[in-house]
Amino acid sequence: MPDLLIELFSEEIPARMQGRAREDLKRLVTDGLVEAGLTYSGAHALSTPRRLTLALEGLTAESRPVREERKGPAVGAPDAAVQGFLRSTGMMLEQLEVREGAKGKTWFAVIERPGRSARAIVAEVLEATIRNFPWPKSMRWGAGSLRWVRPLHSILCVLSDEHGAEVVPLDVDGIRAGNVTRGHRFLAPDAFSVTGFEDYAAKLKRAFVMLDPAERAEHIWHDAQNAAFAAGLEVVEDKGLLAEVAGLVEWPVVLLGRIGAEFLGLPPEVLQTSMREHQKFFSARNPKTGRIEGFVTVANTEAADHGATILKGNQKVLSARLSDAKFFWENDLRTVAQEGMEGMAEGLANVTFHNKLGSQKDRIDRIEALAREIAPLVGAKPDLAAEAARIAKADLQSAMVGEFPELQGTMGVYYARAAGLPDAVANACKAHYQPLGPSDDVPTEPVSVVVALADKIDTLTGFWAIDEKPTGSKDPFALRRAALGVIRLVLGNAIRLALMDDVLIPANSSFAELPLLENTNRQIDKLNDLIDAGFPQQAADRAYAAIGRAHEKAKQRSLTDDEIERSLLRLADLLAFFHDRLKVHLRDQGIRHDVIDACLAMPGNDDLTLLVKRAEALAAFLKTDDGENLLQGFKRANNILTQAEEKDGVEYSFGADPKFAEDETERTLFAALDAAESAIAPAMQAEDFAAAMSAMAALRAPIDAFFEAVQVNTDNQVVRRNRLNLLSRIRTICLSVADLTKLEG
Repeated sequence: MPDLLIELFSEEIPARMQGRAREDLKRLVTDGLVEAGLTYSGAHALSTPRRLTLALEGLTAESRPVREERKGPAVGAPDAAVQGFLRSTGMMLEQLEVREGAKGKTWFAVIERPGRSARAIVAEVLEATIRNFPWPKSMRWGAGSLRWVRPLHSILCVLSDEHGAEVVPLDVDGIRAGNVTRGHRFLAPDAFSVTGFEDYAAKLKRAFVMLDPAERAEHIWHDAQNAAFAAGLEVVEDKGLLAEVAGLVEWPVVLLGRIGAEFLGLPPEVLQTSMREHQKFFSARNPKTGRIEGFVTVANTEAADHGATILKGNQKVLSARLSDAKFFWENDLRTVAQEGMEGMAEGLANVTFHNKLGSQKDRIDRIEALAREIAPLVGAKPDLAAEAARIAKADLQSAMVGEFPELQGTMGVYYARAAGLPDAVANACKAHYQPLGPSDDVPTEPVSVVVALADKIDTLTGFWAIDEKPTGSKDPFALRRAALGVIRLVLGNAIRLALMDDVLIPANSSFAELPLLENTNRQIDKLNDLIDAGFPQQAADRAYAAIGRAHEKAKQRSLTDDEIERSLLRLADLLAFFHDRLKVHLRDQGIRHDVIDACLAMPGNDDLTLLVKRAEALAAFLKTDDGENLLQGFKRANNILTQAEEKDGVEYSFGADPKFAEDETERTLFAALDAAESAIAPAMQAEDFAAAMSAMAALRAPIDAFFEAVQVNTDNQVVRRNRLNLLSRIRTICLSVADLTKLEG
C-alpha cells in the first residue's frame, strides 16, 4: 500500500489560521478519498508559516470495482419517466435490462464501474480541495482565478511504496505538482526533492525547518525557561502567545532582553499586555519581587552575532511602546489625583451603552441603586457597595484602557488605590466583571459580589425590557454568560435571596417608563400561561403585587393592571431563563434534568441556593434503592388516585381514618404516615432536605406491603373511599418534599 505526501507551499500563513487549516486539509482530503473508494490506515497534518503538510499511510492502490443494480420505471411507463431514469444512470435505453416482477415488466440498470488508481483519485480530490479550501480570508494574485490565503507557490504531491516514488500529475492554475520543496527562507532557500514523508521531514530539519508546530512550541518554551533561569528570572506562562509565536517561525531562536529601568515602575499587567499585544514578547519576571524585568523574543533565524543586533532592534521598538504606556499611566494618575475616580467616570455620560438603555453613566446609576438593595443580603455595607458601583467602570475613560481594552478593571484597581479608596472598593473594579467564563474564579469579597450581581442583573433586566433576548445560537450581548455568572455568584457564596422579589423586581423598576413591548400585547388571562408553564401561583401572586409596589415607589404613579401584568410576564420569562441556565449548570454536575424540574415546581424556586440544595438531596436520594422503590410506590398510588378522582368526579384529599382499616398493612401504613409527617415537617422547616427524604424513605416498606396485601378499589365503598384518602396522604407527604410527578421512570 502506498503512502501519500502533500505539501502546499505559499507565502506566510497567519498564525491564527494555521490550526484550523491543518484540520480542514486533513478532513477534505481524507473525506474525498474515502468517498471515492480508497481507504488509509493513518493521517496527520502539520504546518509551518509557509506550508501545509498532510501525510497518509497505508493508502489503497486503487478503488474497488463497483456493480450497482437500480430499479427503474415499469415497461410502458411515460417516456418522460424513462428518460429521467436514463439521465440519472448515464445509460442508453438499449443498455437497460427488462425483468419480470410481481407487477409486470420493469426496466433495470446494471451499472458497473471499474476500479480507479489512487493516482487519479488523489489528483481529483486534491484539486477540489485547493480550489474550495475554506480560508476565513483569501486573495487572488496575478492573472489567475485561484484564491488562497497568500500566494501559493508550489504543490508537492508524491505517492511512494516499496518500488519507489511517483509524482501525482496535477495542474492548478499553472501550478504543476512535483516532488520539490524548499527549506528556510534565509538559512536554506534552495529547492530539493523528496521521496516520502520521512525523507521530507529529515531534509526539512537539515534545511532549518521544524515541521511540527508542537515541537516548535516545546522548543521555544524550553529555551525560554533556560534563558530566563540563567538570568535569574522566570518566564510568565502564556499558552495562547506560545501557540501564536510557534506559528510565526520555522526555525525558532530564543533571545532574552532586559526592560529599561525607567519602565520597571509600570504595573506588571501593563508591561505584559504591551509586550504581548504589540511585540509578541513573553514576559520574564523576578521571582523574588514579582516585578516584570525582562522579555523573551523569538527570532526566525540564526545570526552571526548570536542575535545581538536583533535584540538591540527589538529593545529599541519596545522602549518606544513602553514610553507610550508610561505616558498613559502617568496621565491617568494625574487625572485621578486632580479629579478622583468619580471625576474620571464623569465622561461616561457621553458614552452610549445602548441606544435604548442610555449611557454608561445611566447604567452606573442603576447599578448603584441596585447595589444598595442587594448589599444587606450579601453582608456588605450599602454605602461601600454604592461607592464601589460608582467607580467600578471609571477606568473605561482612562487613556491606558483606551489603548489596551483588555486591561479594563485591572487598571481600575490601581487607580482606585492611588486615589486612596478602601481595598474592598478598589478590588470591585476588576472583580465585578467576574466570572467571565466557566473556568473563571468567582469573587468572594462582599462588596465585589454585590457590584458583580448588580452589574449582571442590570444587563439582563435591561435587555429583557427592550426585547433583546438570545435567540437560538445568537447571543450578541452575552446574556447567557451573564445569567450563568449570577448563578455562580449566588451558589459560590451560598447567598440566600429570592431572585424575583429581592433582585429582579427592584432592577426592573428602573425600566418602568420604557415603551411596552408589542409582542407582549396579548391576553395574559390572569397569568395562566405562566402558571401552566411551571411558574408557581404563589410566586406569581407575590411578584404581581410586588411589581405594583416597586413601580409606585420608583415612579410615584400607579400602573394599570395591564402594565403590571406585562412587567410580570417579562420578569417571569427572565426567571425561566435563569432556570434554563441553572439546568445546564447542574446537568454538567451530574444532576438529571427531571430532578431539577421536580424541584423547580416547588415554592421558593427563585431562591437558587435553596433550589440547588433540594436538587442535590433529591438526586442523592434517588440513587439509593429506597429512593427508586419509593418513587415507584408513589407513582402507583398517584396513578390509582388520579384515575379514581377522574372517574368519580371528586377529590380524595381528606378523611382517611384508621378505624376503617381492614388489614394490618393498612394500620401499619397509617402509623408510618403519621411518623413521616411528624419528621418531614420540621426537617423541611429547617431546610434539611436529606433528613426529610430519609424520613420519606421509611415509607417504602409499608407502601409496598400495603399494595401487596389489599385491593384499593374494593366493592365496599366506605373502605374504598378510606383507602383512596390514604393514597392521598401518601401523595401529599411525598409532594411536600419535591414534585415527584416530574420524575421519569
